[in-house]
Formats: sequence, structure tokens, C-alpha cells
Amino acid sequence: MKSSLAALMTVTKAQQTLLQRMAKQHHLTVSEWQLLDQIGEGANTQEILAQQTRLDTSTLSRQLKGLVAKEMVTKEAIGRDKRQLVYTITAAGTETAAAINTAFEALADQVFEHWSVDERNLLQILLNRLAKSMDRQRTMSVK
Repeated sequence: MKSSLAALMTVTKAQQTLLQRMAKQHHLTVSEWQLLDQIGEGANTQEILAQQTRLDTSTLSRQLKGLVAKEMVTKEAIGRDKRQLVYTITAAGTETAAAINTAFEALADQVFEHWSVDERNLLQILLNRLAKSMDRQRTMSVK
């Protein structure tokens, strides 16, 4: 039997593969899809997006540029010096995000099709606990 963390790595790889296929069908990367969701939920500046996604500014800027080029979001320069950019999701972006989110929900339904409600709830509790432990470990190793 695999250790918990080894099993988690296997699950993560499988999930990434499935998410990449799903996003690719809509001509996006997984990161672009997640960013599109953030913008759709109201995160509209690089500063806010960087805080929420924990991405460095160069990576974030490159992904935003890709979304603008794909006409999923628009950008508008504001402020006196026009250096602050505000991003807005387009109709095409909203439609694409909704389609991928629907596919993601369908995937979750398929994966957990034979799981009871109690099993799903237990998994959620354990994953939340694991996330807190991993986050605590991550912040401790930074100090």
C-alpha cells in the first residue's frame, strides 16, 4: 500500500492530466482557466490577482496577456499615469469559464459516482485537515 503522500502525488498527477485535457478543449491552460475564474469573481487588478493566486508578477502578467490575446478578458489602463490595469472578463470568457466549470463538476460527479455522502464528507474533512497541515509546514520551513 502506498503512503498517504505517495497516493496523493498519484492523484494529483491524474487530476492535472484530466484538467489539462478539459482546459485544452477550450483553448486554455489550467492556469488561464483558474485566472479567468478569479477575474469573473471580481479580482480585477494584478495586485489582487497576485495575492489570490500566489503567482509572481511576471508569470501573472504572461498569463493575463494570453487571456487578452484570446479575447477572454479586456484590460483598461486607469489612473493618472495609466500604469494601473483593470481586467474585465468578456462574454466569450464568461461562456468559456462556465463551460469548463460545468465539465469540472461533471468530472467530480463521475469520480465520486459510487461514493456515499458520508465517504465524500469524510474525504473533504480529511483533505481540509491535510491542507492546513501542509500550509503550516510550508510556512514553518520559510522561517
